[in-house]
Amino acid sequence: MSRLYLTLLILTAPIFAFGQGQLKKYLEFADLQVSKGDLVYALDYYDKAMELDSNTVTILWKYACAQEAYKNYPKAAYYFKKVYDKENGKLYPESILKYGLMLKQCGEYKEALEIFKFCKKKYKVKTEYNYQKSKQELESTLWAMQHKNDSLSLQFKPLPATINTKNSEFGHSIKSNQFYFSSLQADSITSNEEIISTRYKTKLYTSELKDSSQLQSKVIQQYAYAQLNTGNGSFSLDGTRFYFSICKEKAYNYSCKIAVAQIYPDGKIGRVDTLGDIINEVDANTTMPHIGNMNGEEVLFFASNRAKSVGGLDIFYATLKKGQQFSKVVAIKSINSIDNELTPYWDNATQRLYFSSSWHNGYGGQDVHYVTLKNDFFENIVNAGKPINSVANDLYYFKHGDSSYVTSNRIGVLYSKNPTCCSDIFQLNSPIVPKCADTLIKRETLKELNKRLPVTLYFHNDEPTPKSLDTTTVLSYTESYKAYTAMIDQYKREYSKGLNEEKSADAQEDIESFFMEYVDYGYTNLQLFTSLLLEELQKGTKINITVKGFASPLAKTDYNVKLTKRRISSMINELGKYQNGMLLPYLNGVAENGGKVTITQIPFGEYKANQLISDNPNDTKNSVYSRGAAIERKIEIISINLIKE
Repeated sequence: MSRLYLTLLILTAPIFAFGQGQLKKYLEFADLQVSKGDLVYALDYYDKAMELDSNTVTILWKYACAQEAYKNYPKAAYYFKKVYDKENGKLYPESILKYGLMLKQCGEYKEALEIFKFCKKKYKVKTEYNYQKSKQELESTLWAMQHKNDSLSLQFKPLPATINTKNSEFGHSIKSNQFYFSSLQADSITSNEEIISTRYKTKLYTSELKDSSQLQSKVIQQYAYAQLNTGNGSFSLDGTRFYFSICKEKAYNYSCKIAVAQIYPDGKIGRVDTLGDIINEVDANTTMPHIGNMNGEEVLFFASNRAKSVGGLDIFYATLKKGQQFSKVVAIKSINSIDNELTPYWDNATQRLYFSSSWHNGYGGQDVHYVTLKNDFFENIVNAGKPINSVANDLYYFKHGDSSYVTSNRIGVLYSKNPTCCSDIFQLNSPIVPKCADTLIKRETLKELNKRLPVTLYFHNDEPTPKSLDTTTVLSYTESYKAYTAMIDQYKREYSKGLNEEKSADAQEDIESFFMEYVDYGYTNLQLFTSLLLEELQKGTKINITVKGFASPLAKTDYNVKLTKRRISSMINELGKYQNGMLLPYLNGVAENGGKVTITQIPFGEYKANQLISDNPNDTKNSVYSRGAAIERKIEIISINLIKE
């Protein structure tokens, strides 16, 4: 060792030791702030740590997680990817999944879809969360891609600055002209989001509604506690009780119980007490109470991670007797998942339960969904749609009169540093449609129809009506689709024959992915396309639809052309059966309003098929059951044109 090198080592060693010591202090302090829920302060010190060391995987991971918690989705995505690129998921196996989730919350659906496909192959244990979440997000992202241009006709605006601030606000209810909400604020904070006192508290507020405007909000002092957080307010049906959450801080989450306050006729607040352990199960986090009238009974809905929850927070309910006694708590199994279901709201008029979930098909993180109660059964889960939902987190949906409200951290909220850091409350109303809007509506529907193209539908080999020389079939596409998707296990079994364990798993994954990404996606697109088509035809529009048909190269050319025509015929039959024949007058050209739809068929047979696909009838593994062969058996609705007289 040279004297010069030794001298430099001696001189720089104290500097290195000082740097390492300072780095440790920065990280410890940042970790402490995260545990307190103070993400702004934590990120300041993670930034300082990153200036000293931006290569250590553990530091990158902590920084990515803090950005995720702060809802800075682009930065979180960047650093989760950086973590995965450095250690390939060995230390932090969920890093690549989190990268995909952050991409989705940035609205980067195509990129997110590829990541979720990769994750579904990477996570081998199908019973574990990472695999199940990857599979669900693959389906959810496909759904988001199908519906990204859909939007309800609602006016959407943030509530005024008398309620919304640069901190987070959460809407709960309206009663007696008072808007009830909660706000998460530091005890003392400057206009630049520089914290003087780092103690953030959630408190309940009201704002009086006067002359269609909201007055300056006020803290409800009777529900403000020095060491506790309060939020989530809901009144009993008779207005004599107010249910809300009382929470202790626990990292940047809370441990909550549901409390009730007596409300006297003059509006004064009486005794406050927490509910018993029928509702507030011991050691469980129980929160987000909402009172509704379900089938004529007063019911308390709430979210909890109690012993019977599937995972995270789930939605439960219990009926009340005489406002005091609770029945046995019931889990709403049809909506609860291994992720969080939150903020239940019961619409008395429609007997519909609204809730937010990060599991069911959605545009981003938490989306608002609903289920309708019919014959004591909650029907299928429906996404509430845009603009209620966005790529961000959307929660606390509720209605009052002609308006509805949702809490969201989407672009457009008030903020100081990060444009999606904090939540604001938004109001939704039906727009006033001008009398001259008919032509505009017509154009918009045609535009939406074209956005759906191409609609691609897939078929099993030689279906429909196998071994036939007919050019038509009596089957609808739904019948072909159901028979096809019922064969997925057979496809997986046949395509993976003779392969070793790893390659067999990959082959089965390819088949499963094909049915989800192509077959199911096409069928859903057809339903959406058909509903828009009917809407347009009901305006008296004359439309021509062009459909191309394809086949794999297994049979002879003449046969494949006829097969392709049968496939197009099944799609036409599907249109004819839609809503008990609503489209038949338009298909037959006898609609009273003059609306009409014609079909131009282009049956390519196997002319356009990939010539590398096996045409050997003895090699059904590749000529019938392979992904490559399956992707050739399809028809495509490729264009829509107005028929000119």
